[in-house]
Amino acid sequence: MRRTLQILLLALFALSSVAALAADQKITKKQRRELEETQVKYDSTLRWGTVEDALPYLDPEYTKIHPLTDLELRRFEQVKISSYRAGDNVPMPDGRVGRNAEVRVINNNTQAERLVRVKEIWRWDAQGKRWLQANGLPDLWQES
Repeated sequence: MRRTLQILLLALFALSSVAALAADQKITKKQRRELEETQVKYDSTLRWGTVEDALPYLDPEYTKIHPLTDLELRRFEQVKISSYRAGDNVPMPDGRVGRNAEVRVINNNTQAERLVRVKEIWRWDAQGKRWLQANGLPDLWQES
């Protein structure tokens, strides 16, 4: 029941944030809907899935320049995301979309929880007809 409520809340946040994109003529109604759906799935994947589940959301152009090492991937196994709350989508001049998120992270070894703020950039892939997370996985180890 709690998981269903969290997913519904994520969907509500996504719906309200996508409304901010309506004024941007570069993004079609269908693209806005697909962005909303992609972001809800991405948020749920980070919250409930594994880091490997999140990799298909990453922009191949970004991962080509910034490849993930095995060490970086293993670091995600040391934490559990207890909350992922994204803010409103903000259209960028180049057609991409940005948003901020507050992520609560629990260290599996110490059980200490902390808050991390992350910035996401979403890029429309016209060839694949999908949205991609264009700045990599969230940095859950940043200094406060």
